[in-house]
Amino acid sequence: MQKKLKLLFLLTALGVLIVQVSLLLKDNNFGILSPKGLIASQQKDLIIFTVLLSLVVVVPVFIMVFLFAHKYNEKNTGAKYTPDWDNNKVLETIWWGVPILLIFILSVVTFKSSHDLDPFKHINAAAKPLKVQVVALQWKWLFIYPEYDVASLNYLKIPTNRPLEFEITSDAPMNSFWIPQLGGQIYAMSGMSTQLNLLADKPGEYRGSSANLSGKGFAGMNFMVSAVSDMDFVQWAQDLSDGTNHKDLTTAVYEELTKPSENSPVGFYHVHEPKMYHDTVMKYMQPANDENSSEHGLMIKNYNEAH
Repeated sequence: MQKKLKLLFLLTALGVLIVQVSLLLKDNNFGILSPKGLIASQQKDLIIFTVLLSLVVVVPVFIMVFLFAHKYNEKNTGAKYTPDWDNNKVLETIWWGVPILLIFILSVVTFKSSHDLDPFKHINAAAKPLKVQVVALQWKWLFIYPEYDVASLNYLKIPTNRPLEFEITSDAPMNSFWIPQLGGQIYAMSGMSTQLNLLADKPGEYRGSSANLSGKGFAGMNFMVSAVSDMDFVQWAQDLSDGTNHKDLTTAVYEELTKPSENSPVGFYHVHEPKMYHDTVMKYMQPANDENSSEHGLMIKNYNEAH
């Protein structure tokens, strides 16, 4: 009777735990599990697949832990003593063969997904890609739209169903650019220009953030992403470029932005220096000696040829 009560108690506790976890998942928006873009959807499927595949090993292991703890407890005098069961060829084939098979499957999936979801890989679409230059500052994000000569601070407006080609660098300590509902993160480093290709397939407001500890202002280094129709985006960019509801992003204004500040408000700018992003990358790449005789010089040459 006591054993039945214990079992009933454990089953009840498990049921309550499952219900609580279900309510938690229902009432909270976990960005990576609520994709709004092409890349994020594929990443979600990959996460779910790997978790389910791992459960093939994890679930039996936990079942055996509790089963063995009960069956081979010293108080269970009715348990059968079989000291040679560890040499059972069938069992050894299972507990070695299954993990090896799972690792093989995961290695194939990892190889394929690493190429399919390469952040540098351009997204094939009929629409013309939009280039956005991203600069990580302390502790804020600057977004430059070179096609329209406008920029925004801690606010990113993008068109839906149009490929986004991000160029990312840092004018501060290393950081990581991340929009969970659109795709994976990628590092922003001074003196280096990295790339990230994304596509938003649903309009809405999404949260972007810093995914790398970068000092005391890290917690407030967030930005809002507004995904709208392509027509609305073009209208917004043209209004921002032609209107007066913005500041001029001159070299002096940019230097002010590079100074550390926390929880900076959203700002909009008209860019007066077309090569601002290029100059930001290059100022960390100037070699001490002749650029043609150093590895640093080769980096500069390659970057200039690419841009």
